[in-house]
Amino acid sequence: MRTDTPRGTLPAREHLLAHTAGRPVLDVVIPVYNEEKDLERCVRRLHDHLVRTFPYGFRITVADNASTDATPQVATWLAHSIPEVEAYRLEEKGRGRALRTVWSHSDAPVLAYMDVDLSTDLNALLPLVAPLISGHSDLAIGSRLARSSRVVRGPKREFISRAYNLILRGSLAARFSDAQCGFKAIRREVAERLLPMVEDTGWFFDTELLVLAERAGLRIHEVPVDWVDDPDSTVHIVSTATEDLKGVWRVGRALAVGALPLDRLARPFGDDPRDRQLSGVPGGLARQLVGFCVVGALSTLLYLLLYSLFRAGVGPQIANAGALLLSAVANTAANRRLTFGIRGRERAVRHQAQGLVVFGIGLALTSGSLAALDAAATSPSHGTELAVLIAANLAATMLRFLLFRAWVFPDRRDDDVPADRDVPADDAPADDERPASELPYTVRNS
Repeated sequence: MRTDTPRGTLPAREHLLAHTAGRPVLDVVIPVYNEEKDLERCVRRLHDHLVRTFPYGFRITVADNASTDATPQVATWLAHSIPEVEAYRLEEKGRGRALRTVWSHSDAPVLAYMDVDLSTDLNALLPLVAPLISGHSDLAIGSRLARSSRVVRGPKREFISRAYNLILRGSLAARFSDAQCGFKAIRREVAERLLPMVEDTGWFFDTELLVLAERAGLRIHEVPVDWVDDPDSTVHIVSTATEDLKGVWRVGRALAVGALPLDRLARPFGDDPRDRQLSGVPGGLARQLVGFCVVGALSTLLYLLLYSLFRAGVGPQIANAGALLLSAVANTAANRRLTFGIRGRERAVRHQAQGLVVFGIGLALTSGSLAALDAAATSPSHGTELAVLIAANLAATMLRFLLFRAWVFPDRRDDDVPADRDVPADDAPADDERPASELPYTVRNS
């Protein structure tokens, strides 16, 4: 699983200007393989639609991935004939590979793609990209399964599509409705962080992209579409379904073991730029509070269970110390990963050591409470001991969160690199440093 993505959280979304210094706002990619018959008709129809209806600058990029017919010649001719058209030639097959390559090299702030058959009504294109241009959303997808969508296709494909999306909901807890519709868009700064994590280069590329984006908390906008099935589609359903199921297993396993640095896709607290003017509201505070409360509640239950078990054989002070020590280790580990989003072994020992210091403070509070109870009552009941310990733990919990946030797990991600959207991946060479043989063949208009 690839993880060579730039460090630091994403910047706040901002509304894109209509004029961006000569570069287009939207880059629509059409991945093709042996489409010499339909390519020209598709590109000219899409170009005519964008000229008539799209108020921003645009580009249409034909991404030819290893076609063996006249598709490259048609794409090159269209690029020379229409100023807003470019052509890429890749020597390896794979729709995901074609999209990754073109999107990684595009300078447009909004990146989209659609299938060459134009099964989706083009009137949905502006609603698809508008939330990305306005800064409202990170990704946008067309949905054939929305209530207001109008779809014309056979029962076999309808059943397969709905079954696949049910599998995604059941296995990966996906909440988006249609993973396979060939009509999607993404903001470029999101693509820069997300694409290095996506491993698939074929048809599962879309699903993996969406699942990782959703798990990272990015906002996905869905647009109901009118869609007419292409009876001449060359997609092999059985092989594609098999590869998709393998991809579901691979992504589910990676998410389960925490192998992906999804914290690098997080947006700051308050995407509205005005929120950054508020003082005393650190980034991610709301999310961390929720996570800390959930972990704290579970840790408290674990603590009380352990205390009750230990109290049956030892005195209250020893039982309290043992239960608090074990629950503190578990609490630190859980908060490290779930609340503050820190994965891997780096500084893990140091974090546990600092957590033990925090544990010592909690031990002093709870032990002091028990000592005060013993001084006030000769033989307090077990229920009274638990009530005093709960009150003391609430006070210790508030202090623990402040110490965790400010001392144990301070947010240093923004200090690693400047908050610049164009920061390259750590190990990825810049375009001007890569050999010409590694760059795809491109036809551009002068």
